[in-house]
This record gives sequence, C-alpha cells and structure tokens, in this order.
Amino acid sequence: MSIEITSLADIVRRHAAARPDAAALVHAGHTTSYAALDRAASRVANGLIVEDIEPQARIAHLDKSSDIFFELLFGVAKANAVMVSVNWRLAAPEVLHIVNDAKAEILFVGEEFFAVVDKIRDELKTVRKIVAFGARHPAWESFATWRDRQDDTDPNLPTRPTDTAVQFYTSGTTGLPKGAELTNANFAWMLPLWTKTWLLAEGVPNLVCLPMFHIGGAGWGIAGLFSGATNHVMREFVPLEILQTIEREKLQVMLLVPAMILFLVQAPQIRETDLSSLRLIVYGAAPIPADLLKQAMGVFPCGFQQVYGLTETTGAITLLPPADHDPADVKKLLSCGYAQEGVELRIVGDEGRDMATGQVGEIAVRSRQIMGGYWNLPDATRRAIQGDWFFTGDAGYLDDKGYLYIYDRVKDMIVSGGENIYPAEVESALFGHPAVADVAVIGVPDERWGEAVKAVVVKKPGADVSSGELIGWARERIAGYKLPKSVDFVDALPRNPTGKILKRELRKPYWGDKQRQVN
Repeated sequence: MSIEITSLADIVRRHAAARPDAAALVHAGHTTSYAALDRAASRVANGLIVEDIEPQARIAHLDKSSDIFFELLFGVAKANAVMVSVNWRLAAPEVLHIVNDAKAEILFVGEEFFAVVDKIRDELKTVRKIVAFGARHPAWESFATWRDRQDDTDPNLPTRPTDTAVQFYTSGTTGLPKGAELTNANFAWMLPLWTKTWLLAEGVPNLVCLPMFHIGGAGWGIAGLFSGATNHVMREFVPLEILQTIEREKLQVMLLVPAMILFLVQAPQIRETDLSSLRLIVYGAAPIPADLLKQAMGVFPCGFQQVYGLTETTGAITLLPPADHDPADVKKLLSCGYAQEGVELRIVGDEGRDMATGQVGEIAVRSRQIMGGYWNLPDATRRAIQGDWFFTGDAGYLDDKGYLYIYDRVKDMIVSGGENIYPAEVESALFGHPAVADVAVIGVPDERWGEAVKAVVVKKPGADVSSGELIGWARERIAGYKLPKSVDFVDALPRNPTGKILKRELRKPYWGDKQRQVN
C-alpha cells in the first residue's frame, strides 16, 4: 500500500486506519500493532499538550533503542513538536550541551542513564519535566503512568511542510555537534522514493539496529513503518543477537554500517546461522573496503545495496544497486552509486569551480532532502547551504557514467609533501591482507613532509604480521606516495555507536599539544 503523508504523524494514522492489527514493531519479545502504536502516539501527544508544549518546541530523548522510542517519536509529531534524541554514549557534560542547545522542555530518559541526568539536573536550563523509562525514579514520573492517563483521541494539530520534525545532532567528531533540522517535507519527499529501492513493503520483516540518535537508526525505522513493514527493533548491536534474530524471525531486509558487516562476518556463529530469508542488505555511513564487501557477499545469500548520504540530506541520496555488485569489478564496488531521483551532484574545487570528470573535490548536493538548516546556527547554515546547494564536507569524484566515488571527509585528508592522500583509499588497500581484522589511517607530524601516513592496525586472532609486510602488501596496490610510513598495532579501534572510527582520538597521542592537527 502506498501512502501519502504531510507529516510524520500521518504514517501511523494511515496504517492504523487501513491495517490496524498488522504488526508494526517487535522489541524484546513484545509486538505492537499499527493501531496500538497510533493510540499510544495520541496519548503521548495529548500528554505533551497538557504540559503546555507549544508547536515546534523541542522534546529530548536519552535511551537506547526500543519500541517506546517510536511511541514518543510519533506522539511528538502529533503535537507538532520536534524530537531530539541524544547520543547515549556521550559523557554528562556533552549530554548537557545538547539538551541545553536544543532548549528542550521535557526530557524522557531511560533507566541506564538516570545517573547521567542526575549529575546535570541543576544545569538543565529549559527542561521543566523529566519522565523516566523503565524503573521508578524517586523524583520523576514513569513514562507508562504518564502516558496511560492521557486521552487516546488524535489531537490532529495542523502542521506545515516546513515545520521541523526531527533534530539530529551531528556526531561531533570534530568541534561541538550541530542540530540538523529535518522537516516534514524532507521525509514526505524521500520516503516514497527510497522505500521501494529497499524492498520495504507491508509485512516485510525488517531489522532496525542502529541507534535512534542517528539517521540510520530512527530514519530506517521511520522508513520501515512508512512502508508498513514489521520492524524488529534491537536495543543495541550485538552480533550474536542479530544472527539469532535473522534466523528466528526470517528477516528479509536490514541496514548496516561497514563495521557491523565486519563484526557479523567475523562472528563464529555465522557459519551455523540460517541466512536464507535475507533479500537485501543496505549499507552505508562510511567507506567500505572492497575486500570486506567481497567477503560479505560470499557469506550472505542476498543482494547488497550501498547508499551514500548525510544527516543533513535526510539520509541516502545515491545508491549502488545489487546489479552493480560484481565481485570481479572491484572499481565499481568502491563506488557509492549514482544520484537517486530528485538529486543533483557537483564536485567543487578549492576556488568554487566545478571539477572535471575523475577529479577529486568537495561533493555538493541539490535536493528536496536537504535539511532546513542547523538549529540556531545561521552562519554554519550559510556556509553549508549556498544557494540551493549543500556542501557535504566529503571528498570524491564522479566518473563519466555519473557514479560517485567517495574518498574521505575533506577534514580527514592527509597532505604529505604537497600531495593529497585520502585515508579510505589506503585503508582499503591494507584491509585485504589476510592478517588484518581492522585498520585506520591517519596523518601524523613529519618534519620533512609536513604529515606522514600512519596505519593503525588490529590483527586477526592468532595472526602475526610485521609493519614491513603490510607496507609491502600496500605497495602492490597503491601509489608509493600514499604508502604508510609506519604501522602501529592495537587491540581495538575507537568507534562511535554507528561504527565510525574516531580518528580524532587516534591522532591525539601523535599530535600532542599542537594547536592544529595539520602540519
């Protein structure tokens, strides 16, 4: 069934009317129907209205993934407020910054994070009520009690296409995180287009396993609900639990980041898991080494689709479909595909001029999926959105057929002896070595070259390899000036909850007190 929406709230309204008893969410053994989700969302909305929440006020959420998150999300939408889900991996001062920056008026917090909020309670400038998920808190009302004393009549408040629906804070790997405002119009445009390519449809068992503060978590869940799928929500990513869920629930579709693919492929239990129900694995959020992708294609008996996008573009804007996943065509595997309908791409050089085919520059996007702007940051919004074009901060190039190739974040580029080196390209070369389980490449200070390429490697269990062997392996695959000058071995790489390597953390020991992490 294809539905039309003008706001996120219409998703549960439409499915509840047409398919009330169909399963919307499955979490921790509990199934929620579309009708039950719609009623719960109305109760949440009416509770917010009773609390005198005005349209477009911010409502904060601090907890891991659950079915309750979606009750809150769609309730916030019905109240025409704005959902702000906070990264639960953050330290208390970082949580404080986001909640205060958003000017959130009500904070919903899970039991695991009571201690975090207790630490900062007196410094929350705009929060006037805290509601607790799970266990009782001596000072805060429980969510179930608060929700269940509200009326379940839909308030049907008016909304506008330009109203903000969700405010995602960018990961903040450098500087303070910024709140990207995604509007009703952003979702209304992208959902009908993308859910078809993802094979999401009524009753399709779909896995939702990324965190809700990420567009790949909440956005993927929204897409699944828009399409009428049965969405299995995992509290967090645990490889064994994911494999058990695939087999038990006969999952057909899932969205993963490359690190998740790596952990699943390396899980010993995957050899005994029945994966035959899978039809499509969508992946994105970071460059994937071609060798890892080929390994995964040999393990999972389904199609693969790469997507590229950002929080600021409401997620995916390009796709590399299953038909382009030929293990023999390594070059094509490194592409993130071509622009989806309604998306235009440019590659822009240092002086603002368009780069020729095959030349690397910053990727710029024009689309109706581009965010409304950064919350309360007009200067940052003007820098990112110039005219109709959003400048992504990612470096890449277009080939003569319009396929986009991502090199890396512009800020992660290494400049060594005047040559631009993109870490993802070096990482991809090293990852194929049979002893390498994980790898990150960074620039470190070098008196002669300004910066030198360093690889930080995690060995596979029981493997033994020297830095010289790895550099020799890479020498056969990439140009000499791109080769690591040194290799360090570590037990694990620091990653954020969505699997992105925290390169700022890796750089710290090498850059010391230098004011700028370029040389």
